[in-house]
Amino acid sequence: MAAPVTAVRLAYGGALLAAPARVLSAAGLRDDRHARAFARLLGARHGAEALLALAGGRSLGKVGAAVDTVHAATALAWAAYDRGHRRALLLNSLAAGAFALSG
Repeated sequence: MAAPVTAVRLAYGGALLAAPARVLSAAGLRDDRHARAFARLLGARHGAEALLALAGGRSLGKVGAAVDTVHAATALAWAAYDRGHRRALLLNSLAAGAFALSG
């Protein structure tokens, strides 16, 4: 059975891939072409990481946590620069940070 975090990551990635506009709207975020493309890219990344974990029978451990930590840090840095997407980036950083801590 998959770890709960892997299941959450797979569901989150799948939602971002399948219905990015719906996820953006539910989070109260701006829904435009660029935001949907970014959401799909992020969804593909989370889905791939979850599928790798499922294929290996365990989480990606320290490597996955390191990737999520870098993701969280870069989203924070970008939020400081991009006022128009700040809320989305802060939410993104929060999610990546939570995945990093769980890894």
